[in-house]
Parts: sequence; structure tokens; C-alpha cells
Amino acid sequence: MNLIIAEKPSVAKSIALVIGATETHKGYLEGNGWLVSWCYGHLTEAAQPEDYNPSWKKRRLEDLPLLPNPFVFRVSEDTADQFELLKRLMNDPHTNIVINACDAGREGELIFRNVYVLAQCKKPMKRLWISSMEDAAIREGIQTLRNGADYDGLYRSAFCRAEADWLFGINGSRFFTKTYDAKLSVGRVMSPTLALLVQREAEIDNFVSTPFWTVTLEFGGFPASSTRMNQQQDAMILAASCKDATATVQTVAQKERSEKAPALYDLTTLQREANRILGYSAQQTLDYLQALYEKKLCSYPRTDSRYLTDDMEASVEKYVAVAGAICGLWPPSTVNAKQVCNSKKVSDHHALIPTLSAAPNAVEALPLGEREVLKLVSLALLRAVSAPYRFSENVATVTCAGSSFTAKGKTVLDLGWRTYDRKLENEEGSEAEKNKESVLPELAEGQSLPVQSVTVKAGKTTPPKHYTEDTLLAAMETAGAKDMPEDAERKGLGTPATRAGILEKLISIGYVEREKSKKLTFLLPATAGRL
Repeated sequence: MNLIIAEKPSVAKSIALVIGATETHKGYLEGNGWLVSWCYGHLTEAAQPEDYNPSWKKRRLEDLPLLPNPFVFRVSEDTADQFELLKRLMNDPHTNIVINACDAGREGELIFRNVYVLAQCKKPMKRLWISSMEDAAIREGIQTLRNGADYDGLYRSAFCRAEADWLFGINGSRFFTKTYDAKLSVGRVMSPTLALLVQREAEIDNFVSTPFWTVTLEFGGFPASSTRMNQQQDAMILAASCKDATATVQTVAQKERSEKAPALYDLTTLQREANRILGYSAQQTLDYLQALYEKKLCSYPRTDSRYLTDDMEASVEKYVAVAGAICGLWPPSTVNAKQVCNSKKVSDHHALIPTLSAAPNAVEALPLGEREVLKLVSLALLRAVSAPYRFSENVATVTCAGSSFTAKGKTVLDLGWRTYDRKLENEEGSEAEKNKESVLPELAEGQSLPVQSVTVKAGKTTPPKHYTEDTLLAAMETAGAKDMPEDAERKGLGTPATRAGILEKLISIGYVEREKSKKLTFLLPATAGRL
């Protein structure tokens, strides 16, 4: 018998159905020479200080730093029964091979390996590594099982991360709690993320707004504006000088520009877009994606890649057709598959795309959140294979009363990928405004233009904006990137798979609050988070 261990019961049942293991037992399935069971997520947890030394249970500064050697995991009390079942199945004489079918990522590797080690299993280990829960993907994965040892490095990196989290979290939390006589939590990723929020609020609190004024000339069809002026009196004098005057065209420039289609979504990019467009939290988006993955409608969610592998190029048109059907839109007339395929930019998993099983009737039956997220993923694919967005940009400078004014115009030549821009489609939001044509008339250098009206506009500089989950995820992704070596595996705070959990933990322990304002929800440090 071969034993397959998945991360969750739903995934285990999908695998079991494909390989014919349909006989149900408590905690596992059996049939056709296979056993299939699951872990319920984490069956193990990092050992607590008192597990290493009973005297470490009491929090004392003189014991710090706590440095367990070796660092170990223990079985969680509430999942002990499932662990004992897996231990029995793994060590059963009739079990020949144990197959790790936990999520194909660093955390999934750690979940399985901890069970394998604590169960003292010595059976040969294989790895089922797939990016889709479609039946065809499962069959192919079963036929091409990889050696478990190929992922030893991934396991060690996951173990190292868990150990670093423990050392930083336990020692830091105990130190600050005893030093400040208040229960304080410290985390390797959580604390610098909180620092980003606190620093931003300090910048907002200390910001001093500065007023400015601009003068706008109207020429009957297009405006031209001056640079900012710090004194209202200067603006009023210039406006008076230009009233009923004649301006002269100094320069006229025209340049054709293009914007290539954005790449496909990785998890973080989708979480940012879903927060900005739909108002979903990073955790909600991840939960919706996980559900779509388990329903065989979307590829593996916890990806940090924005491209497909080169061997998928021939199938891109099929995926595009599915994406168009999901969104109720015609696919682009020319599908540029090459621009979304680059194996060199794919790490563990390719970018997010709908699966070929995602038929429109199945999509419409989904809960609203899952349906909206899947449509975002599908729109991203339609955009990514489309032609560039092309436009002509015109800039003219005119002089009046000795001062220079600038007029800008834009003519759209080909919408290209912006045909599938959600905000343009809905005719709302800044992107739609940005893509409206503002055509300048034919102008020639030296041409005289009668000024029809003059307006003085007052403004003031604005403080930095509060973080939303969209902008905070962006800040986490790039934090410290300039100080990291070029060959670093990942840069920034956390990983695509962990950032949502970090934000939710900050909120759950009372360090951060969500505050809704109009259409946006901001993340603000709570009083406890500012200590």
C-alpha cells in the first residue's frame, strides 16, 4: 500500500476520488492499493519554553536569551488523535511508500516533515507537487512523483524560519513584557510591520501643510497652467497681467507612447488589487483563493510568480478562452502567449490563472467573494496576453506676461490591454479619468492665442495617506529591498503566504485597528500598538 498525506480533508478527498480510494474509514480513505489521509493543517507546533526546561516557564529577565538546542516541535493537543492515526498508518508494515501531498510550498513541506519526524517514520518518502487540483493535474502528479529528498532544502528553510520566529518572538516578548511591565507581543515580521504603521502615523501627525496657488489660462478649448507659487499675491498679479492679453506658443511636442500589458497576478498583487477594487482584506482574498483552488477552479494560491512556464505556452489560448467566458468578454483577437511565459521567472508555482474546469455555470454558482476574485484573476489573464496600450501625448508651452504655462493633451491610439481594465469598463475611478482623451488643437510655434479667461486656483500640500491593506502590502513587499543582497531568495517583510496572517494577528492582539472612511478601510496603530 502507498500512503498519501494531504494537508486538508477536502484535498485528500479530491485526490482519493481520482486514484480510486473510495472506501471511507475514520480519518482516512482506502482503495485500489492506496491509503489517503490528512493533517488538518498543522498537527504540530513549536515546543514551549517549559518543554525544554521547567524553570523557563516563569518569565525572568535573567534567563534571557532562551536558546534551545536542538529546536524541536511537539504534537498539538487538539490534533493528537489524527497524529496517532497517521503515525500508525505510516509505520504499518503494509505501507511501502509515504507520499507528501501537503500544499506544494515551504509551509506544506514543514507540516508533513514534522509529522514524518515525530512519527519516527523510516519509509521511503515521495513528493506530490502540483499547481492545480484538476483531475488531470492530480493524475499527472501521481505518475511523476518526485523524491522527497529533493525538497530537503525547502524543509530546512521552513524549519529555520520557524526557529527564527520562536527565538525572536519568545525572547523579544518576554524582554519587553518584563521591562515595561505590560503584556507585549513581539514578532520577527509582525514588529517591523507595526513599525511601518506607527512611522506613517507619526509622519501624518507631524505634517505641516503648505498653501500654494496656480494660474490657469483658458484659450477656448484647452487650458494651460502655471507652476505653483508660494504667495497668493504673486498669483493675483500674474492673473491680472494675463487678463485680456495674448499668449504666444513657445514649443509644441508630440510623442507616441505605449504601455505594455501588466503581468499576471501573484498572491500579493491580487490581494492588493482585491483590497483596492473590492474592499477585501488580504486574508479574505487568500481564503477565497484557497476555496477556488480546492474546487478546481483556480491554480495554486500561495505563489510569488507572475508568469507561466514555457511549456504552458501552447495551452495559453485555452486558458484565455475560459477567462473570457468567466468574465462574459471576448478574448483579444491576438493572444500574445509568449509575453506571459517565462520559466526563469517562475519559482515554486506559476502565476494565478483560472483552470480549464472553470466553466461559467460553475462560476455563477459560487459565493460572491469567490466569484469576484476569480473574475479578477481572469481579467488579469485577458489583459496580460493583450496588445500594448498606445497613445499620443502632446505638450505645448505658452508664454504670457513673461511667465510660462503648460498645456497637455492625449489621444488614445489603441486601448490594447486597457480594453479589459475593470475600472475603465465600469467608467469609474481614476484610471477611467486617466484614459479619457484630452485633445489639443493644432498649434504652431510662434502662434498667438488670445486669453479668454484667467483663473487663480488655491491648493495646499497634503500629508502622506494612512495605509490601506493595498499600500501596506506594497510597503511590506519592498521593505529593506535596497539593503538586501541581489541574490537573496526573497526581499521585504514576510512572504506572499504569510503577510495576510501577520496583518490579522496585529489586529487580533489589539495593536492595529481597521477604520473605514468612505470607500476605503485604513489600518491604524491602536494605542497599544504605539507603546
